[in-house]
Amino acid sequence: MEIGWIVFAIAVFVSLFLDLFVFHRNPHKVSLKEALLLSFFWIGLGLGFGVYVFLSKGNTAGIEYLTGYLLEKSLSIDNIFVFVLIFSYFQVPEELKHKVLFYGVLGAIVFRGIFIFAGLELVQKFHWITYIFGIILIISAVKLLTTEEKKFEPEKSIVMKITKKFFKVSNDYDGDKFFTKIDQKTHITPLFLALIFVELSDIMFAIDSVPAILAISKDQFVVYTSNIFAILGLRSLYFATSGVLSLFRYLHYGLSFILGFIGLKMLMAGFYKIPVLVSLSVIVSAVIVSILASLVVGKDRKS
Repeated sequence: MEIGWIVFAIAVFVSLFLDLFVFHRNPHKVSLKEALLLSFFWIGLGLGFGVYVFLSKGNTAGIEYLTGYLLEKSLSIDNIFVFVLIFSYFQVPEELKHKVLFYGVLGAIVFRGIFIFAGLELVQKFHWITYIFGIILIISAVKLLTTEEKKFEPEKSIVMKITKKFFKVSNDYDGDKFFTKIDQKTHITPLFLALIFVELSDIMFAIDSVPAILAISKDQFVVYTSNIFAILGLRSLYFATSGVLSLFRYLHYGLSFILGFIGLKMLMAGFYKIPVLVSLSVIVSAVIVSILASLVVGKDRKS
C-alpha cells in the first residue's frame, strides 16, 4: 500500500475517533459556536491534506485535489437541504442529529468508495462512458434549475414500504437507540428510519458528484481522498448553516451552473481538455457569485 493511503487512513480514523469519543462523547445539542469551530477543523484538515498531496504527488495532483475538494464541498450543500427535511419529518431531537449524521458519513465513505472505484474502472475500460456521465450531469443541472421544490413524503416511498415489510417499526424514540424491544420483539426506531433516508440521500447525490469529480481527475487517490475529506465536514456544516439556508435562494443556480459546466467538460474531453485551473476558477466563481447574489437580494428585500 502506498504511503499516501496509509496517511489518509490514519487521518480519517483519528478524526472520526476524536469526533465520536471526544467531541461528542455525550449526546448534546450542537451549538453554533461548536459547529463553526468543528467546521474550521474539518476544512483545515481537508486543506492540510491537500498540502500533503501537493508535496508528495506534485502540483497537478495538488490542484486536482483542491478542485475536487471544492467541487464536492459545493455540491454537498444540497445534501444539507435534504437533511433539514429528513430531521424535520422524523422530528429527530437536536441532541441525536449528530449521531445520525456520523453513521451517515461512515456509510458514505463506503458507498462513495464503491461508486468512485467502479466509475474509474468503467472509464478506463470504456472511454465512451465519459460521455454518458457528461449527459447525466447536464440533465441533473437542468433538473436542479427547473424542478420546483417538492414535499418530502417518505411514507409514500418504496423505501419506507420495503422497510416496514421486513421490520417492525416503533412510533416512539428510545433514547439514542436505533433498535428497541416492544413486547419482546425487536423494532426499529424513528432514529434508524432517519438514518436510512440520510444514507439514501447520499447515494442519490453520489450519482451527480461522482461523475463530476471523475471529470476533474482519473487518479484514484486524488478522487477518493478529496471526496471523503469534503464529506467529513458535512455534519458540522449542517449545524453551522441549517438555520440560514433559506437566505441562499440563488445557490442552486450556482450549483446547476457547476454541474452543467462539468458535464460539458466531459463531453468535450475527446477533442479539447479544459485545464483544471479553469475548472477550479469556475467552481469558486459560481459559488461566490450565487451566494453574494442571494445576500444582496435578501438585503434589498428587507430594506
